[in-house]
Amino acid sequence: MKQLAIIFFIIFSTFLSHAQLGFSHEIGVIAGPVEFRSDFGSRNNEETNLGNSGIGIGLIHYINFAYRADCNCYSADTYFNDHFKLRSEISWNKTNLDHHGEWVAPDKTSDNADRLRAHKGVAENFDIGMQLEYFPKSIRSFQAFAYKFAPFVSLGVHYTYSSPQGSTDYGSGNIYDAQNIYSYWYQQPQFLPPVPAGETREYPINLDNLFTWSVVASIGVRYKLTVLSDLMLDLRWQYYGKDWVDGFNHELSYNKYNDWLLWLNFGYIYYLD
Repeated sequence: MKQLAIIFFIIFSTFLSHAQLGFSHEIGVIAGPVEFRSDFGSRNNEETNLGNSGIGIGLIHYINFAYRADCNCYSADTYFNDHFKLRSEISWNKTNLDHHGEWVAPDKTSDNADRLRAHKGVAENFDIGMQLEYFPKSIRSFQAFAYKFAPFVSLGVHYTYSSPQGSTDYGSGNIYDAQNIYSYWYQQPQFLPPVPAGETREYPINLDNLFTWSVVASIGVRYKLTVLSDLMLDLRWQYYGKDWVDGFNHELSYNKYNDWLLWLNFGYIYYLD
């Protein structure tokens, strides 16, 4: 958690430095459903994607370059000031994970199918990060009620602290016993590269807490509710720098990418006067 505290301190210091420059601020809350795409289930299988859904909540802060709080006036009329905002965020998401799709269908009666059905996990992540948001329409005009809707896109980087969980009801119930997990994850199937003599394939379960960077991109829209408040709808794509965020990582070809998620969040934003 020491690294997380350092990141938080950097973000807080950024808030203070910009406050001294006089830019105005906005605060808000976000919440909504999360689809977590991981090594559970098969890639591009909609039953997996819809079945492994969770929830996310967060606190957000914006630096509004178009308006100055120290004089209650507009800032210099530049393209950047009128079309960009800096968003900082602290958020949390959690998703219960199961195996879905053809390999756990009712007609699958093998021991491996039973092992898949018995394996469950939890992806739980705490995020701190920043995004730069671009508004194609004028931020000043939006604040002056020239139009009700203001679309935006954003791109940024988050630092993630993950606390994965995993369990199995198969056999002894020990998730670290290779006899209780799907055999192809750890043994040598024919369609994987051979393991050199004297070596073993990495065990696919690791429930240690971890830190990782992630890339965040989103598209959304704001709705002008009052002079000092907006509603927001935001669809986020977040790609993690590691494939262990769910505590599970195997080398089968149909799950070869790092963990990622889609988050549709709804927000309320208040302008600090």
